[in-house]
Amino acid sequence: MADEPKQNNQKKQKKTVSRFVPIFVGILAFLIGVFLTIIVGFFLISRTLMAPTGQNSSGFNKISTVYQTIKQNYYRPVNSEKLIDGAVNGMVQSLGDQFSEYLPKEDASDLNTTISASFGGIGASVKQSGNYVAVDAPVKDTPAKKAGLKTGDIILAIDGQSAKNLGVSKVVSKIRGKIGTKVKLTLKRDDRQFDVTLTRAKIPVKTVSGKLDSDNKQIGNIQISTFSEPTAKELKQTIKKLRTQGAKSFVIDLRGNPGGTLPTALASASMFLKNGQTIMQVQQRDSKPERFTAGKTYDDGFKVTEPTVVLVDEDSASASEIFASALKESAGDQIIGTTSFGKGTVQTVSDLGHDSEMKITTARWLTPDGHWINKKGVRPTIVAKYPDYAYLSTFDVEKTYKSGDSSRTIITIQKSLQALGYPLDQTNGVYDQSTLDAVKQFQNDYQIPVSGEMDPTTNRRLTEALSQLIGKNDNAYKQAIATLTAKLK
Repeated sequence: MADEPKQNNQKKQKKTVSRFVPIFVGILAFLIGVFLTIIVGFFLISRTLMAPTGQNSSGFNKISTVYQTIKQNYYRPVNSEKLIDGAVNGMVQSLGDQFSEYLPKEDASDLNTTISASFGGIGASVKQSGNYVAVDAPVKDTPAKKAGLKTGDIILAIDGQSAKNLGVSKVVSKIRGKIGTKVKLTLKRDDRQFDVTLTRAKIPVKTVSGKLDSDNKQIGNIQISTFSEPTAKELKQTIKKLRTQGAKSFVIDLRGNPGGTLPTALASASMFLKNGQTIMQVQQRDSKPERFTAGKTYDDGFKVTEPTVVLVDEDSASASEIFASALKESAGDQIIGTTSFGKGTVQTVSDLGHDSEMKITTARWLTPDGHWINKKGVRPTIVAKYPDYAYLSTFDVEKTYKSGDSSRTIITIQKSLQALGYPLDQTNGVYDQSTLDAVKQFQNDYQIPVSGEMDPTTNRRLTEALSQLIGKNDNAYKQAIATLTAKLK
């Protein structure tokens, strides 16, 4: 338990956290950037931007000289705002930090829109990656996730047009569109290039959903898709509802959750901890770590004392990792699944005026026990993975594949059919007779016109069938149910 001075310090801490804004882009088509974990007072940056002196003064003079030279001598007129944006962006990019970025007017607007969880699009978060934009995390039950997009996929082209040097904002605007329309992405994963066609959809604003387990009605299964402004309130409402239905324990599923706002992460985690227990720590440069502790300040006195386990995977990041590590180290709860993404840095957003903002890394965050999970992730106490076929590569379902074809896509199709129980002679990527026979049998079983070709209709049905099979063989969830069932006896 924390003593009184720590409780007072807790209130001070909350004031220090001026704004933790999620660079959760995906659900808003492909919005901006990467996951933020923490925003701790933008005055830290504002202070350093005041009146340059000494050595810094000569540096600013150099920038001013370059600006004036270009404005006066370049062979054609140059937009002043464009020059300034370029200078600021160049300085931020020189940090070599993927989580620090300059957000001009249009990007800042998109970023601020995401805070309220007002989303629509294909369901993924993105970030700048060199000259291209890359996928950061597809969100569960969205077109991006269902199509098999993965963290690190580079977006090479959109509807056949190169995405090189477009920047996040322009990539976002090109991927957005009317619900029900399609967008074709050319992606690069490792050394492989492939196309994926996605159908734009409305992404539910609700960030928390819950239901009783189908077999054990004393266990409530709660899924949190992201930590945005309404999440803590929705989580509280969901828990209350499940309690009235008979839930006496909870599974908190954070798989595929890319993160979100710090206040929400603090409020959500605080519900599961005793007052005074540490949720997380923040360490700024040349400073001792500052602790954030559970209490009424964050959870308004609402507590969850029932047995709880948390599910994570490699796409659980940022605020998800704060929540998971708090319950693991302070509450002693079981974390089940695979090692999380591993984002342990702190970003601060500073208002630069003219509707533009700058986000830079200003600190690192630590788990309650002082561990830095950056690039390491939160390790589960119980490792449980999906079957191997859950990690098969995605492919363009709008294309037709037929006998005689040979490619890596055929390997994916063959292994998918094999996972569903259809016998094949081999899975080497050659569309041979056994593959043709398996496709015909699949089409017959699923009442699709039997042609022996993997046409768009067959491709989509195969993808759906495999997804359903993966759901039935969710080893992490099964382990969670077994763990809670044992505790309830």
